[in-house]
Amino acid sequence: MNVKKLFDLTGKIAIATGGKGLYGASISLGLCEAGATVVIASRNGEKCEEYAKELRTQGYDAIGLSLDLSSDSSIENLVSDVIKKYGKIDILVNNAVDRSNMTPLSTATREKLQNSASTNLNGQLILSKLVIEQMIKQNKGNIINISSMRGIDCPHFPFYPESMGDQAVNYTTEKWAMIGMTKYMAGRYGKNNIRVNAIAPGGYNPTIATNPNTKEFYETYIKNCPLGCFANEDDIKGPVVFLASDASNYVTGETLVMDGGWTIW
Repeated sequence: MNVKKLFDLTGKIAIATGGKGLYGASISLGLCEAGATVVIASRNGEKCEEYAKELRTQGYDAIGLSLDLSSDSSIENLVSDVIKKYGKIDILVNNAVDRSNMTPLSTATREKLQNSASTNLNGQLILSKLVIEQMIKQNKGNIINISSMRGIDCPHFPFYPESMGDQAVNYTTEKWAMIGMTKYMAGRYGKNNIRVNAIAPGGYNPTIATNPNTKEFYETYIKNCPLGCFANEDDIKGPVVFLASDASNYVTGETLVMDGGWTIW
């Protein structure tokens, strides 16, 4: 098969959770640029639809829908609506993350940890479960879990100034867990022609270099990153399209690290 066709997502139906966020907007756009129809889903369905409308004006096929990953009924409604509208789900990108209950270990409470995991881990598992049920019927599907470089290491605490506060224990824990869920689902559902992979991105934040609270960290980060920079808005598009397409047809259960080399040290 021609290599351009291998990367082509024309005719594919993709769900991108958190598809209007920092990396989410790039993920949604990248999938659209590769030819997919993209369902952009997050708690703020209106903002998702605003972004989808923006993409449609550029000639892409996208819609925005509401999704609360802490609510089983919301998850069920999203999956049902997508199947009813399109008849299938080819690609799921688990990208959404709720940061409202992020907490360092020193101030952690059971309530904060449970509320965080309800969305950032359990909600993603329930959504994946329902999508996999549809993919089994299709005998084909593709799931991409957006973990983080925090999912394969831990915060390098000496690099964080006091202005940024302590680092969240549940963020690191949940991102590690996403790598585990990737391997589990890949091993369990490979026989159903369902591939499951993860991406572990490094830092991306357009304002971090100028924000007084984060400027010191940014300067330390780029001095110690092999590529000497933060990620930009395009950097995640290639990994997502590669893993979503037939170009990675023999890849499953893997974590593609996209961190400028940060974690090789």
